[in-house]
Amino acid sequence: VQLQASGGGLVQAGGSLRLSCAVSGLTFSDAGMGWFRQVPGEEREFVAAISSGGRNLYYADSAKSRFTISRDNAKNTVYLQMNNLKPEDTAVYYCARRRVAPSTKPGDYDYWGQGTQVTVSS
Repeated sequence: VQLQASGGGLVQAGGSLRLSCAVSGLTFSDAGMGWFRQVPGEEREFVAAISSGGRNLYYADSAKSRFTISRDNAKNTVYLQMNNLKPEDTAVYYCARRRVAPSTKPGDYDYWGQGTQVTVSS
C-alpha cells in the first residue's frame, strides 16, 4: 500500500495550493480518505475528510470556506484545494486512509502518506 502526497510548496498569504494524494495497493473506491497536518512539536491535526463515494465531506473549522476536499476514484487520487492560505496553515500535510467511514481522529486511519510541506509566508 502506498499513499503519495504531492503539491506542497512555498506560497504567499492569500495564495492557493492544490495537494494531491495518489493511492495504490488497495481498493481506493472503498476507502474513506482524510487530510491532516502537523507542525513540529504539536499533535497531528484534522483538516478534511471525504467518504468513499465522495458524497460526505468533513472539515475542520479552520478549513471551512477556504479548503475543498475531493476525490477521483478513476485516478485513485484525493485532492485538497487550499485557497486564501494563511501563515498559520504552515505545516506538513498528510493524507490517510480509513477502511470504513472517514473520521476526524488520526488514530482511526491505518495507512498514511509521507507528507508534503506547505509553507505560507506573510
